[in-house]
Amino acid sequence: MEPQRHPGFSVGGRVAEARVARFVVPAVLVLGVGLAFAAHFLATALQSGAGFAAKVACSLHFVSGQDPDAVMRDYIDHEILGLGFLIGLETDDRSVTAHAPFGIRARAVHRPGHGCTLLAGVAEERIVPVDPRPPFDGEILTRFFGPEPKTGSAAVEAAIDAAFAEPDDDGSGRIRATKAVVVLHQGRVLAERYAEGYSRDTPMLSWSMAKSVMAAAVGAMVLDGRLDLKAPAAVPEWQQPGDPRGAITLDMLLRASSGLAFDETYSATNDVTRMLFTRPDTGAFAAAKPLAFAPDTHWAYSSGTSNIVSRLAVASFDHDPDAFGAFVRERFSEPCQIRSVVFEPDAAGTPIGSSFVYMTPLDWARFGEVHRVGGICAGGRRVLPEDWVTYVTTPTPHAPQRRYGGHWWLNAGDAENPADRFWPKLPTDAYGARGHSGQWVVVVPSAELVVVRLGLSWPDDSNDGAEQLVADILSAVKEQP
Repeated sequence: MEPQRHPGFSVGGRVAEARVARFVVPAVLVLGVGLAFAAHFLATALQSGAGFAAKVACSLHFVSGQDPDAVMRDYIDHEILGLGFLIGLETDDRSVTAHAPFGIRARAVHRPGHGCTLLAGVAEERIVPVDPRPPFDGEILTRFFGPEPKTGSAAVEAAIDAAFAEPDDDGSGRIRATKAVVVLHQGRVLAERYAEGYSRDTPMLSWSMAKSVMAAAVGAMVLDGRLDLKAPAAVPEWQQPGDPRGAITLDMLLRASSGLAFDETYSATNDVTRMLFTRPDTGAFAAAKPLAFAPDTHWAYSSGTSNIVSRLAVASFDHDPDAFGAFVRERFSEPCQIRSVVFEPDAAGTPIGSSFVYMTPLDWARFGEVHRVGGICAGGRRVLPEDWVTYVTTPTPHAPQRRYGGHWWLNAGDAENPADRFWPKLPTDAYGARGHSGQWVVVVPSAELVVVRLGLSWPDDSNDGAEQLVADILSAVKEQP
């Protein structure tokens, strides 16, 4: 007797085969798409990680004099979420190469006076050339400040002790890794201290403090009549008729209010990571972004817009990065005796104004002091427009807590409610250049104070102790006769 067959429940029958196909084929497609996405994500993450390792190890080795393997172990591995075991470093006398699985590699090349440039897929002979500059002479600092770092009062030294102390171990692996603290009061060095392997003549990384330096370069160019804050930014990608990005001004870029779509959430594959560690032209990468909001209607912190600013600055010198660098030295840094500054360029020759400026701790302090006194250097020479510091410290509309100006972080917030300020423990007139891993130049005009804190902290939060350091220094200064 032939077995009875039921429609839709026939093992081996056509209906069952069709049903299996309806489930299996989509599942296979989903699995295939998922695997392809995972492979793409992994490849992008490893390329970003390799680029980060090569670039940061190169700069901290050749510019700051640190051992690249120690940098990899003590800093980079934290930043790439413990994936350092997948990345190997190879160092020669002028470059660092990072190797990762699947044949992924990244190479950063050191060029005298210009720091390190990540090649990002560009052959070394094709990166934009820059004229070599003599290395920074640390003896300049010794002649100017004396041979030994300054020490302060017992209260100031106690504040610095706390800034160098590691936080209590809570099992999270948090590290403070303070490398330098410099305190200026009324324009004079009140105290300074450095971690082992660092000194007053060690040029140190900025991360996003570079944004404030680029703003100062723009200020010097505005003073010279080279740039107009309110004019539409002359970005080639935005010049087609009807392109709404053509309404974006330099002012909007400095205030992070351009409206451009840019993901600054810090992960292995987001916009800022790919821009800095996988792309040869950082400004072009950012300029290609579409609008997410109408210009000047929304605030969103963006390293991309800072690199568009850098690109515009160099373009005003006929796209000559050496001419731009010479201008900044002659019109800003040299008159203010800031002699260690290094703008690290991308492979297109554009200074990476979002992230990569190096100075010694004392020069970072001088940079803050120039702003504290309104853009005037020692000897009375004006290097920034008369109203420039007011401009960059005026709160940007739409920025939460009134906490952002023109490429500077502000503490304007709520004068009556310290909890509703960026730094609840600090006065409302405090403002700062802020960088990843705990880089700070904090200016407190009402106390005639500049505090520099530099480090390799992880994670990137209040773990760096900068706010408490400045609050403690303020208390110590007030106690002085």
